[in-house]
Amino acid sequence: MSRDNLIDATRTILGRAGYRLSPPMALRSVCFDIVGRRGDIMLIVKVLGNVDALSRENGEEMKVLAEMLGATPLVIGEKSSAGVLEPGIVYSRFDIPIISAETLSDYVLRDESPFVMAAPGGLYVRLDSALLKDIRESRDISLGTLAEVAGVSRRTIQMYESGMGAMIDAAMRIEEYLDAPIIRPVDPFEFRGDKVRRHELSGVDKTGSAVLDHLLGMGFSITPVLRSPFEAITRDNRTVILTGLGGETDKMLQKAALASDISVIFGKHSIIVVDDERSPGNIKSTVVVTKMELNHMEDKGQLTDLMMNRSGE
Repeated sequence: MSRDNLIDATRTILGRAGYRLSPPMALRSVCFDIVGRRGDIMLIVKVLGNVDALSRENGEEMKVLAEMLGATPLVIGEKSSAGVLEPGIVYSRFDIPIISAETLSDYVLRDESPFVMAAPGGLYVRLDSALLKDIRESRDISLGTLAEVAGVSRRTIQMYESGMGAMIDAAMRIEEYLDAPIIRPVDPFEFRGDKVRRHELSGVDKTGSAVLDHLLGMGFSITPVLRSPFEAITRDNRTVILTGLGGETDKMLQKAALASDISVIFGKHSIIVVDDERSPGNIKSTVVVTKMELNHMEDKGQLTDLMMNRSGE
């Protein structure tokens, strides 16, 4: 299947599952292909035929965006250098979950969770460590007995009871012996945003952009991004703004429209700061602010008020 067809298939699956989706993207330089939301679940999705093509730079930016926007980064693919992505297995690259379109369909349309994780060394499952320990102790089963059943060491059983994942064969032997559901499903949309390293600037920091530096001086924090339809994520303790800088007219319009789609789906604001020649207004829901207007502002409240007025809020 071509990448375009795989993108279409992914969009169809998410759409059937009730996700509100961004329109198809014409910008090839963006680190993701789809953003979607259903209720509190928000996704930033990259679609690749071969998932090894996910670069570290794109992966890191996907994670930064996800952490700051309250979303989950996700890669949908067909294969890797190791072979075809199997259904029911969650893979990962740069700490981003990777699944096949079939696994996505099973999860969002049939409520069938995957149970297997691919990791260095093989395939693993997650165990309900508290249940495992409770059953073993309540039935007076020794560590040695359970270790012999599973074909592992006593120390490994202790590590299972402390939360370590288990190889599939060992886990199935334990589950069969105990006759209890100790193997837990895997949530492919689970994401640990607290592990993300982002380069957020504030105060007297400098970005190399006069516009972004002015926003810093107004009291906002700035996280520059390179592979998104905007140049930075600007925020304070109440507001998150997708912030673009105007350049070539056609590309600026494309970026502003895409930033609008993303901001609406995620419930955020978007602005684009343009040269003074263009009249201020909106591009879809993206508020257009001229450099002259911005230069006359001294604090973040002024920009927030202008943004609210022009967006009709």
